[in-house]
Amino acid sequence: MYNKFECFLGLYIGSPPNPGGCLFYLMTMKKDELEFQFISEPSDVNFGGKVHGGVVMKWIDQTAYACASGWAEAYCVTVYVGGIRFFEPIQIGEIVKVRSKIIYTGNTSMHIAVDVFSRHPLKQKFKKTTHCIIVFVSTDENGRPKPVKKWIPKLRKIPN
Repeated sequence: MYNKFECFLGLYIGSPPNPGGCLFYLMTMKKDELEFQFISEPSDVNFGGKVHGGVVMKWIDQTAYACASGWAEAYCVTVYVGGIRFFEPIQIGEIVKVRSKIIYTGNTSMHIAVDVFSRHPLKQKFKKTTHCIIVFVSTDENGRPKPVKKWIPKLRKIPN
C-alpha cells in the first residue's frame, strides 16, 4: 500500500527536498521505491530551450536520496552515479515523474535504479526520458558507514 503525501505551493517543510523549486509535487512511496511528480519550470531551461541535463541529474539525486534514506532510516551519501542515459529531452512545462527503487543492498550500501518520465499536461501517457543507477551509503552520526537492512527482490509488475 502507498503512503501518499501531497504538497501544494512548495510549502512542504523538511525532507524530501522540493525538486527543482517546483510549485507543487506529489510523492508516493513504498518501502523500497519512491516517486516524485512535478511540473518542469522555466528556471530549468538550457540554451536549447529544454530542461537542462544537470537539472535532471539533480532530480535523480534528490529522489534517490529520499528513497535511500527512507530505506536506511539514516543520512546517506551518494558514492556513485553511473550509466546515465538521456533518451529524450524534457520540455519546459511538462509534468515530470522521477521514480527510484532499490535493486540491491550491500552491507552499508543501496543500489537504486532511477527512471525519469515526462508528459504534456494535456496528455495522459508518460514517455521515458532518462535512466541511471545511483549508489548511496548509509552513515551514522559520525559520518561512518552504517549497516542497512537487506533488500529481498520480489516479482511484481511496475506501472508506467
